[in-house]
Amino acid sequence: MNSYKFPDDFMWGVATSSYQIEGATTEAGRKPSVWDTFSANPGKVLHDDTGAVACDHYHRYETDIKLMAQLGVKHYRFSIAWPRIIPEGRGKVNEAGIDFYRRLVDCLHQHNITPHATLFHWDSPQALEDLYGSWRSREMAKDFADYVSTLVSMLGDRITNWMTINEIPCFTHLAYAVNSDPLHAPGTRVETQKEVWQTSHNALLAHGLATQAIRAASPSNCFISLVDNISVTVPISETPENIKAAQQAFHLCEQNGGIIFPALTGAYSPALLESLGNAAPDIQSGDLEIIHQPIDSIGLNIYSGTYVQARDNAIHPYRDRQPGYEFLSFPVGYPKMYMPWLNIIPESIYWGIRHIGETVGRKDLPLFISESGCAAQDQVNHQDKVIDTDRIMYLRQYFKAAHRAISEGYPLKGYFVWSFMDNFEWSYGYDHRFGLVYIDYQTQQRLPKASFDWYRQCISQNRVV
Repeated sequence: MNSYKFPDDFMWGVATSSYQIEGATTEAGRKPSVWDTFSANPGKVLHDDTGAVACDHYHRYETDIKLMAQLGVKHYRFSIAWPRIIPEGRGKVNEAGIDFYRRLVDCLHQHNITPHATLFHWDSPQALEDLYGSWRSREMAKDFADYVSTLVSMLGDRITNWMTINEIPCFTHLAYAVNSDPLHAPGTRVETQKEVWQTSHNALLAHGLATQAIRAASPSNCFISLVDNISVTVPISETPENIKAAQQAFHLCEQNGGIIFPALTGAYSPALLESLGNAAPDIQSGDLEIIHQPIDSIGLNIYSGTYVQARDNAIHPYRDRQPGYEFLSFPVGYPKMYMPWLNIIPESIYWGIRHIGETVGRKDLPLFISESGCAAQDQVNHQDKVIDTDRIMYLRQYFKAAHRAISEGYPLKGYFVWSFMDNFEWSYGYDHRFGLVYIDYQTQQRLPKASFDWYRQCISQNRVV
């Protein structure tokens, strides 16, 4: 019988991000982020919700960390709000912001929880958007590196696990668009696709410069990762032909060829550059060397995927087909969780990990799942409980896929469930709940769900239960 036991040193964790949980957006010297501005614009977020209060974690972090200790996690991934540290994006440091994260990290250590800090999770300073258009400018990469250097020099005595940037596609390709209103902040319309690709190139530069800054500023040995939400191509069946097709398709699935490839190999995918033509970003001399900094591991945010099959379609290619493969659309009745895009594909975990090793060619690089979880229509029942068996079903199958990757020798080191608690879900506001802990936003009561208790058993037994 397969017990789905994990290695003894496997890192079980949970994840959150600053703007989604902290609130206190005008306290202690913090100034607006682009998400403060975007969500305050009527119609941009469902129900016109904002992150002004969110889970009030800024004031309730001690209670939340006690709950993490009750859950049994030893690893917590959170993000640090740039506008809390350097409110104008550049220049003067806000000591009150530094002090908040010192207190937060000290509390984690008191509960034997290792902090894993993400340096940027989308909430860039509005001041830099006003000054030069944020990610449209290479200046953003330089200002980000300066912020990182300052932060690491001040918190590096408490934090040794750093993640530079979270999900480049989401704050570039979903935040800048041609002929439509983007879904994410700053929500900027641009004239050409080339300008959109330039924003993600600038973000890659920021990652590279930040990696250099961390190494230079850290007072002790540290571990540096990039976090990417790769778009996972999954063979519809694991025949040699379909596996090859999925590997070919990985280059051109969403932004893979222009983000994970340059970050991990030092070059954009040739297939992507050919596909983009004149829409490819301008790459200056030395850029790729900066982008391709040595890192200690890669964090993968994986929720779903895209099925692919082999196809001899060279004679009659069309938009969603390339020679040798075909992206498959989902049938109307395909099972999904409570998000339009969240189709349930547990094997996406396995294939995402395998693509880093085989398709990108980085078998040497340790990996961890930095986010994985699901939104559900959680309800508090008459016994004041949330029985989210749908979330348990989802996580159980995804954990099994992670176990398969380990059993086949892939260097998966940990799994951070998204999210520790319900939160501000970006343009979906508070309507879509991802948490293991239910948040009553009116009272700020915390209520552990059934999935919380189930995950606690997985952690304590170090296996899928």
